[in-house]
Amino acid sequence: MFRRIPVVVLVLWILTVAWTTDVRAEGDKSAKPAKPQQPAAAPAKPESAKAEQPKPEQSKSDAEDYYELQKLLVDTMDQVERNYVKGISRRELVEAAIQGVLSKLDPYSSYIEPKELDAFRTSVQSEFGGIGIQLDATDDGELKILSPLVDTPAYRAGLQAGDLILEINGKSTDSMTMDEAVSQLKGDAGSEVNLSVIHPGKTDPETVKIKREVIHIATVLGDHRGPDNTWVYMLDDAKKIGYIRITAFSHDTPRELREALTQLKNQNIRALILDLRFNPGGLLPAAIEVCDMFVSEGRIVSTKGRNTKQRVWDAHKEGTFEGFDVTVLVNRYSASASEIVAACLQDHKRAVVIGERTWGKGSVQNVIELEGGASALKLTTASYVRPNGKNIHRFPDSTEKDEWGVMPDDGYRLRMTNQEMTALLKNRRQRDIVQAKPEPTKQDSASPKAGDQAVATNGPNAADPHLRMALEYLSAELARAK
Repeated sequence: MFRRIPVVVLVLWILTVAWTTDVRAEGDKSAKPAKPQQPAAAPAKPESAKAEQPKPEQSKSDAEDYYELQKLLVDTMDQVERNYVKGISRRELVEAAIQGVLSKLDPYSSYIEPKELDAFRTSVQSEFGGIGIQLDATDDGELKILSPLVDTPAYRAGLQAGDLILEINGKSTDSMTMDEAVSQLKGDAGSEVNLSVIHPGKTDPETVKIKREVIHIATVLGDHRGPDNTWVYMLDDAKKIGYIRITAFSHDTPRELREALTQLKNQNIRALILDLRFNPGGLLPAAIEVCDMFVSEGRIVSTKGRNTKQRVWDAHKEGTFEGFDVTVLVNRYSASASEIVAACLQDHKRAVVIGERTWGKGSVQNVIELEGGASALKLTTASYVRPNGKNIHRFPDSTEKDEWGVMPDDGYRLRMTNQEMTALLKNRRQRDIVQAKPEPTKQDSASPKAGDQAVATNGPNAADPHLRMALEYLSAELARAK
């Protein structure tokens, strides 16, 4: 009996923490954990949407039964710890028990282990300490720089796409995995890392010393890069058609989008293509702010849950960008927060939705801290409803005929083949690469502008039927408006 006590105390303590810890939404900046790998959206608590959580009633017999079930779990773990043929740690047993509980829930509820928590936070905060490069691996297993990020230590140090990294802090990268390399490159802002690299076309390695900084991962991107490698958001300068991609919804997405829209507004934009394809979602507050930039009044989204009161968010006139047509591109990988935006703009007739039926992820995850913030529980607590009151979530037994996801507008649904999808991603990846700064040359005044050339020959429309459809629609609308 003496040996049982520590296990009982440990498990009951963990269960107690899980039941009593305050729930913090992913959108709450005071919350320590952040976005998961699976697409998710969680609500913050605005001034107009405060709701007290009702306390579930529990009879005495239910409580006694609950105690017996907890005792069953603890006794089982105790027997395994003492008598199983191989030794197993208590943490492994407890984490396995937690995973077992969550396996009965939806795929978006999960336990975040302590070793996974940093990556979990980084994914939603879009910030980390590092040098600012995207890595890839060659067919021979060599570590290659896919692209530096603009205005980062790596970019300023002259690292470029195609560089091979031979050593990191004197350690060879020959047998280093991608995760190990990323771990070696990340670190506290102000610390230094030494790299041995070979530039494309060179044979001799070069040693580069770089001081780490807080790296911000942009989530609002343009169509192509300008001469200074910053994003160009005007897709067609003659027709004044802009193009903005949102790759995820982080804390900084609304600010980045407002800056891009302001830039386009100053260039007299007449139409916009908002690309939400391959966007897995993110923070619900960010999605709400994005919707509020395009819709001046009315419902944006509402949420409801079994143990939470209904909460609603409405649009505000102030700060709305109006006076231009909008199309929204979506595909089968657009999920969660991106579906909120597409549904809101579609229901308010603010945009025509083009592409494929979306993923169908209409549930809200809250982050619950465990172990004093050392680990966390991501738990589905509510579902959200689009402005027209229809469901977005695709349940396990849903069929193609059921109501879920966001369906493109009539006449604008086009499912891409796997080959077309591969070609599109390859084209987009090449256009995203930050190129080495070219030597200054005199440019013929009669030559096409960078933006015009991108649309006419190099543009993603060459391998992108969705974008071609959007351009045709907007061009026709602009012609009718003249």
